[in-house]
Amino acid sequence: MAEKTLKDESKEFEEKIKASPKKKYVLRLYIAGTTPKSTHAIINVKKICEEYLKGRYELEVIDIYQQPILAKGEQIIAAPTLLKKLPLPLRKFIGDMSDTERVLVGLDLRPKK
Repeated sequence: MAEKTLKDESKEFEEKIKASPKKKYVLRLYIAGTTPKSTHAIINVKKICEEYLKGRYELEVIDIYQQPILAKGEQIIAAPTLLKKLPLPLRKFIGDMSDTERVLVGLDLRPKK
């Protein structure tokens, strides 16, 4: 199978960017109480959403201590965990979301390097 050329990859990424304003992102952030890591995760996710997804995201913050059934249903094994439900594919990110580039790549807002 032939490798994609840089030009092909750039064109594909540009097409995704053009289509992305139409996409609505549905995100769930699972936290564990009011720990410093949970607080940092909330701040970091809100900052990323406002900067890169303004007006086209839905963010729900769920405390696994208050709603353990939701965490079990989504198979959350660590907190904080960010779950991208839409657009597909479903993705999970664990940690305080301070690595903005990693989160952006996972949300398909930046090309993989």
